[in-house]
Amino acid sequence: ILGIVGINGAGKSTLLRLLAGVYLPNAGSIRYDGRDPADAETRKDIFFLPDDPFYTSNVTAEGLAEMYRSVYDLDAQVFQTRLAQFALPANKPIRNFSKGMKRQVFVALALAIAPKYLLLDEAFDGLDPLARLTFKKCIVELVEEKGTSVIISSHSLRELEDICDSYGILDHGEMTSSGELAADISRVHKFQAAFDRLVKEEELGFACMAFEQTGKVVRFITRADKEEVLQKK
Repeated sequence: ILGIVGINGAGKSTLLRLLAGVYLPNAGSIRYDGRDPADAETRKDIFFLPDDPFYTSNVTAEGLAEMYRSVYDLDAQVFQTRLAQFALPANKPIRNFSKGMKRQVFVALALAIAPKYLLLDEAFDGLDPLARLTFKKCIVELVEEKGTSVIISSHSLRELEDICDSYGILDHGEMTSSGELAADISRVHKFQAAFDRLVKEEELGFACMAFEQTGKVVRFITRADKEEVLQKK
């Protein structure tokens, strides 16, 4: 399970859409076991859950499963079990669901499909704490029982620390750092600071893995010593 972390606009969603074959790269190539993700056979191995998944206006959870069954080998019993686990009605229009409930329907789909490669964009956004915990447990089960490889994007490294084996930090379309999560989590820090003027990244006095500025407010991720950063004026 790989966690991709980055601030808004870092390129997380774009990267996952490229990996899923939704976008085509301008240069270079993406391969799964030597195959292009745009190939029909390869696509069956990949399930991508975007931050804003698409559904038609009147579709129900059951109708959505029928649509996905035309592409994937979907286990209907698992899907119904997961819907019941999340207390979701199978035959009511999804458009009337809350954001969290809509997310749970697609989570149930992902678990019922049990793909070889699972790509999750801001996977836990909109889920309540219990649903989030349930989803994380289910992801681990997929990895252990089905051999699924999982890539999860998030703006929060801490959100992923209890589930991911490794991480990569994305900044402006570039992977600036990566490693084993358990070994590095205590050495990576995220800060937000306000200044009385505009500042540049190099003025901070230490290396940043990611840097974002909105007016006089900056947000950055660094491996610099936490106390050293806090003492800087």
